[in-house]
Amino acid sequence: MTTPAFLSRGFRPFFLGASVFAIAGIAFWMAVFIFSFPIELQNVTPFLWHAHEMIYGYAMAVIAGFLLTAAWNWTGRKTADGFPLAILFTLWVLARVLMFGGSSMVVWAALADLAFMAGLGLAIARPVIRTRQWRQAPILLMLSLLAISRLVFTLGVTGEIDSGARIGVYGGLYIVLGMVLFMGRRVIPFFTQRGVEYDTEPRNDHWNDVATMIAYPLFAISEILLPYHVVGALLAAVLLLLNTLRVLGWHTTGVWRRPLLWGLFLAVMMINLGFMMRALMPVTAVPPLLPIHAYTVGGIGIITVSMMARVTLGHTGRNVHHAPPVMNLLLGGMLLAAIIRIFLPLIDPAHYIFWIWAAAGAWVASFLLFLVVFGPMLVSKRIDE
Repeated sequence: MTTPAFLSRGFRPFFLGASVFAIAGIAFWMAVFIFSFPIELQNVTPFLWHAHEMIYGYAMAVIAGFLLTAAWNWTGRKTADGFPLAILFTLWVLARVLMFGGSSMVVWAALADLAFMAGLGLAIARPVIRTRQWRQAPILLMLSLLAISRLVFTLGVTGEIDSGARIGVYGGLYIVLGMVLFMGRRVIPFFTQRGVEYDTEPRNDHWNDVATMIAYPLFAISEILLPYHVVGALLAAVLLLLNTLRVLGWHTTGVWRRPLLWGLFLAVMMINLGFMMRALMPVTAVPPLLPIHAYTVGGIGIITVSMMARVTLGHTGRNVHHAPPVMNLLLGGMLLAAIIRIFLPLIDPAHYIFWIWAAAGAWVASFLLFLVVFGPMLVSKRIDE
């Protein structure tokens, strides 16, 4: 029996699902935040619920689609397609639907999410172990930590762990951010070297790798267990320096002529903005949510859209070096959403609700555009078949 195109590779259902959920999740959050739409929540604030779904819903779907596809390429062995892929995707969808039910559904949603994450880990671990690609072990470790954080969130909501909901959400955030930095360190210089129209040698300094491997886990642990402590600010300053030097080692002017490259650089710069804001918190009046939204809306949001576009183009037989012209508008919309959400409520707090609406509108419009352009590619056969 022929596998349908939609289930032939992991990026297809999960990138489509992530894009739809990016719209639905924010629309639902606006209904809760702006219009006080009733949702039963116990031991978890609406803000943590929103953060949970953007991390374990949206970001996790992008991670699943990317890793199921990348691990297949790395190892030359299948990860998941056909019926097993359909089961994984169904579990992810089921968890998202159940989470809309609030606290009464949180245990059932957790069971679906944890089953999905276990299946995802197995699908990636099996080919990695069989081909002895031990350099992928950090990815398996981070997936395991994400599952643990997801469990801690649930135990917090059920009252088993004090502050468990907050720890689970912030644990998930900093693990996902760590995955972005880890994978970015690999792929951004590679894509840069291949994507510009001249010879260039982006570099990764070994000393920077070692320093980041020490500083980032310490920063994440500090932010999870000692939120807003001065230690976190100092470590953020160190990471700002390290990541800035790393980006300078990758940079070449040609990236700004390719949206699938400048989107990656822009995302890392937004993460650096978050590190800078966090470093300044002890000596300024920077609100705690500003660096969080720099990491998420700016960093994770822009880099996930860039990667979804690139993987979709490449794995449907299209030219990744010549993205559709609309990518500039799409990424510009994501940048606009980040700028509005981070800065304008601070500059003009009297119109806070309006700026939240505006940021949500730019985010939703960008993902609608993504679906219009890339949705048909995700459900159709490769153009070279």
